[in-house]
Amino acid sequence: MTEPTPAYTPAPVAQKTNVLAIVSLVISILSFNIIAVILGFIALSQIKKTGESGRGLAIAGIIIGGIGVIFWVVFIIIAVAAAATGAITTTY
Repeated sequence: MTEPTPAYTPAPVAQKTNVLAIVSLVISILSFNIIAVILGFIALSQIKKTGESGRGLAIAGIIIGGIGVIFWVVFIIIAVAAAATGAITTTY
């Protein structure tokens, strides 16, 4: 004798999102760029191992954080070059 099929379908279980991926994106938006990039790479590594979701969040955190790091590096280079050439002067 066969068992009757259930009259209901169980609800699908929501896939867990990697916490570090979320933190990476939020921190990149808050301009803590180097930390966001590091956490994004750690999140990608964890996502590969565990199969969690959040890969796009981790990549977004890496990209936004990377753009922020590049911005600050260029800004510092320009500021140092301007100071070295005498373009910035201070008077007391």
